[in-house]
Amino acid sequence: MVRSSSGNAWVFDHPRVVRDCAEDLDEVHSMIEAGETDVAVEELRWLLELCNEMLAAHFLLGKLAVETNQDTPLGRGHFGAGYQLGLQAWRRAGKPIPVAALHPANRVFFDCGRGLTWCLHHLGKTPLAIEVVEQLLELDPSDPLGLASWLDELKTAGLEIVDLGGMFTGET
Repeated sequence: MVRSSSGNAWVFDHPRVVRDCAEDLDEVHSMIEAGETDVAVEELRWLLELCNEMLAAHFLLGKLAVETNQDTPLGRGHFGAGYQLGLQAWRRAGKPIPVAALHPANRVFFDCGRGLTWCLHHLGKTPLAIEVVEQLLELDPSDPLGLASWLDELKTAGLEIVDLGGMFTGET
């Protein structure tokens, strides 16, 4: 991780091979837009063979698994791999704070975390989903992605947080 150019936050310093594969990722996006998801998956797998640390490939494979094949466990695996790789890099760097969620070099890590949270929740592993969101909020406490509201939703399991019904009818 390195300081951002403004010096106000930290950003992931992706390996050179990841930066060198930017054109390949653009092609994958074109394949997905054209509906060629099977070809896109093969290309993403090939990219991961070149560099397993390519968070964007993990993110896209997770997204395709969930959206195209309704395969939440596979999505969890890919989102989780991207999220764990980012956490490892952050820990190796000494856990610097804040890690700007909206910085282009960091966004895919946060997107992996959001995808992982969704998958964990839908797989009945809500306590783990809460841990992921809490970790993301620790990394960027300014919460530009609105993750704090996810915590409320996850912790209450969709129940009303406050019941005002009795307040106005005289019930206690």
